[in-house]
Amino acid sequence: MATNRTFTMLKPDSIEKGYTGAILEKINAAGFKIVAMKMTQMTKRDAENFYAIHKDRPFFGELVEYMTRGPIVAAVLEKDNAVEDFRVLIGATNPEEAAEGTIRKLYAASIGENAVHGSDSDENAAIESAFHFAGREIF
Repeated sequence: MATNRTFTMLKPDSIEKGYTGAILEKINAAGFKIVAMKMTQMTKRDAENFYAIHKDRPFFGELVEYMTRGPIVAAVLEKDNAVEDFRVLIGATNPEEAAEGTIRKLYAASIGENAVHGSDSDENAAIESAFHFAGREIF
C-alpha cells in the first residue's frame, strides 16, 4: 500500500555549498509539506548503519566518510504519491543524466556527491524516517 510520506536527506555537499534554502524551496514549490526536519551530524556508526545495504560495495568507506564530513538535513515529506514524485523531483543519481530542473541537475557535483537522498520505496521511507526520527510518530 502506497503512503503519502517519504524521507529525504540533504547531504553534506549541499549544506557546504549553501544550497539548503534553495533545495527546500524546490521541495515546497513541488507541493511537498515538511512534517519533520532536523539538521544533524551523522556519526561514523550512524552512516554505517544507515547505508548497511552497501557494506560490501567498494565505495562503502568513501560513502561513510562523505556522509560524516559535515552536517545533513533530514526531513520527512508529505504529498500524494510522495516517494515516486520525490524521486522525479531529485532526478537521476548521476547529475549528468538528471533531467533539467531537477535538484541533482541543479545542485549535485557528481554521482558520489549528489546533493540529496530520496527514499526508493514506501517501505524504505518508513525505515529511513524511523532511523532519523526515532520515537516520533512519523508514519
